[in-house]
Amino acid sequence: MVQEMISRIENQLSANDSLNAEKKQELLLLVGELKKEMARLAETHEEDARSIAGFTETSVHEATRTERNPELLSHSLDGMSLSVRRFEVSHSRLVGLINTIGQTLWKIGI
Repeated sequence: MVQEMISRIENQLSANDSLNAEKKQELLLLVGELKKEMARLAETHEEDARSIAGFTETSVHEATRTERNPELLSHSLDGMSLSVRRFEVSHSRLVGLINTIGQTLWKIGI
């Protein structure tokens, strides 16, 4: 389930024509790393992994919409950040990736 969600994120980014090639490639690389980290997390925390993937998918959607809504983007990014907060010690790489993805999406969405 989690890997399917991450694959949808990759497909959404790949198909998006409003992103410049550099940002698209940057995000795809980050999401590729996220896929690996999420597989590790899902082994022991499946529900948390689904929440993280869901908030990430929503954040990507909100940041790459044709008609962006900064308030919705902000809420989805907050949810994404909150969903990984408890893993700061045990999965610090995952938290770093989520923070980097969030910052990148914020810059795109404004």
